[in-house]
Amino acid sequence: MTELLTREEYAAIAADLDLPAAPFIDGKFRKGNGPVMETVNPATGEVLKKISTANAEDVDFAVKKAREAFDRGEWSRAHPSERKDVLIRFCKLITRRRHELAVMESLDSGKPIRDCETIDVPETIHTIKWHGELIDKIYDQTGPSGDDAISMIVREPLGVVAAVLPWNFPMLMMAWKIGPALAAGNSVIVKPAEQTSLTALRLAEVAHMAGIPRGVLQVLPGDGPGVGEPLGLHMGVDMVSFTGSTETGKRFLRYSADSNMKKVTLECGGKNPAVVLEDAENLDHVAEHVVNAAFWNMGENCSATSRLIVHKAVKDALLERIVARMRDWKMGDPLDPAMHLGALIDGEHCKKVSKYLKGKAVAGGGKAKGNFVEPTVYEVKKSDAKAREEIFGPVLSVIEVASTEEAIQLANDTEYGLAASVFSGNVRKAIRAAREIRAGTVTVNCYGEGDISTPFGGYKQSGFGGRDNSIHAHDQFTEMKTIWIDLTDPKDGDNVG
Repeated sequence: MTELLTREEYAAIAADLDLPAAPFIDGKFRKGNGPVMETVNPATGEVLKKISTANAEDVDFAVKKAREAFDRGEWSRAHPSERKDVLIRFCKLITRRRHELAVMESLDSGKPIRDCETIDVPETIHTIKWHGELIDKIYDQTGPSGDDAISMIVREPLGVVAAVLPWNFPMLMMAWKIGPALAAGNSVIVKPAEQTSLTALRLAEVAHMAGIPRGVLQVLPGDGPGVGEPLGLHMGVDMVSFTGSTETGKRFLRYSADSNMKKVTLECGGKNPAVVLEDAENLDHVAEHVVNAAFWNMGENCSATSRLIVHKAVKDALLERIVARMRDWKMGDPLDPAMHLGALIDGEHCKKVSKYLKGKAVAGGGKAKGNFVEPTVYEVKKSDAKAREEIFGPVLSVIEVASTEEAIQLANDTEYGLAASVFSGNVRKAIRAAREIRAGTVTVNCYGEGDISTPFGGYKQSGFGGRDNSIHAHDQFTEMKTIWIDLTDPKDGDNVG
């Protein structure tokens, strides 16, 4: 169990922070050639730091240094156990700085400090450590080539990988990318979301301290046109791994087509259902998971449950329990560990979410001061915008159904397919429903995303090209090569020449 400090202790850490303020390129912080960008605390509106950003010129320089580092081979051709040792040392340094990083994440993103301390930082460490420890335990393969040949199927690092991050889980999504990419031997250039650059810059610095060679991990803060697009179009980038909106993800597919056909993996949006069937057991348990799924991280979560598809036989009883459970979710100062809900990322996003706060709410429905929005529940028809569009805020739409068949049909009636949950007391019915729902992760009688050992990604417009987490994430950061060795005796065949 992660130890939580007091509000006063977190405030003292915040007051003493020395925040990074420039791109991290080739092993050190360097002034960027892009415009100065303010990073703002969404909970208070306070400017935390003015950051020197990168532009296309800096992208060229970083890609050059990444390629030089890859070609030098001190990381790309290092023994897997050597890379493992460095990544584990990296995790130890993160652990020593865990409170500092948690506070930075909370200040930069508006996330509750309790989540940063108990989820984001520990999972960041676990992800990097898991991939580091995996790398010297993966075996390549030989093919069934008969007596006259040996065929070897081997993995090799891609080269230069660009990781483009979202603002909702800045540190953890960075770990999801750099953990397997670095473990495989690649050089990685991270482009954090423009709203949340601080922890990415700090992690790059700490990684260098741990022994990751210069040029192997670089961070370029900036906006999409200044950094994201140049990375996507760069002929020297071999892969882009992106997490964010579906609209932006599609741009990287176009960039790939317009440049060097670089590999692209996308983890994008979701309109995720929780399907509660009439035989669901323990509605208090169901309510606990639905509330957590809908409102964790203020609903700013691609796998958040934003649709509750519930059988009419249990709807009223479940809604009563959901409303009661919501009273325990306090909203306020993100640095107060008693708070479960912090601020939305910025005023623009808050305005977008607030557009959906229309109609009579079952619970909530109000916009608080600043960038705070109450957790809110509406009963809606399946055609309502709240039931169809990705809101990315603390808004849960409840849709009543009369049968399991209707529930499954409605769960699949979306352009997305990232995650879903099924609640039923009948195991056969639950598994059949999980099979029929078209989503990358389907949980039964709980909410979740699996763990580091299970792949995470989506069907349809929720994902493309690969999965985060698990050994499958490692594989997508490598090229597969066949080496064919002829074992026949040349003297047995015709001599040539």
